[in-house]
Amino acid sequence: MMKLKSLVFAGIAALVATGSAKADDRYDIFNFNKFFGGGNVGVVGSTSPIGRQMVSIDPKYAPGNIVIMTSERRLYYVTARGQAIRYGIGVGRDGFRWSGVKTVSAKKEWPSWTPPSQMLKRRPDLPRYMPGGIDNPLGARAMYLGSSLYRIHGSNEPETIGQAVSSGCFRMTNDDVVDLYNRVRVGATVYVLR
Repeated sequence: MMKLKSLVFAGIAALVATGSAKADDRYDIFNFNKFFGGGNVGVVGSTSPIGRQMVSIDPKYAPGNIVIMTSERRLYYVTARGQAIRYGIGVGRDGFRWSGVKTVSAKKEWPSWTPPSQMLKRRPDLPRYMPGGIDNPLGARAMYLGSSLYRIHGSNEPETIGQAVSSGCFRMTNDDVVDLYNRVRVGATVYVLR
């Protein structure tokens, strides 16, 4: 296994050095789970202070759906009846937490960001638009929740995972959000519980 890892690291270094990696590969070159089996949950390549884990969950939730427990600051992606992958997340700060049932209405890679008017009223210093990319606050991926202003999205601030810091969105590290993004489908039900 160590020899295989060395070969993969050498290949990645060659791609970076020659510039052969595509713009959308910015993240994949650091996503070691892609190379060493994404089923190796929470062990390889996770930068989250709260690593991914396979856990039991109430079997009433159907596979493919998401359960968010804001009080726990955890997101569960249901893989089979009674089983889920648990991720650490950042949640809304006081006054911005919510609960309900939504649907994943869209998924975007390296999404652009246009702060909503409500946020601009609170923070007029924010840019009116940011193109997608590594410095964008939505991170590597975003999953939009119905017609609401809320998303499950990446973050370049891993220290905020496990904290109540957002305006109602759910933050994940970029490697965790890419892992979830690759699993979840548009139309999945998202249960947000307190």
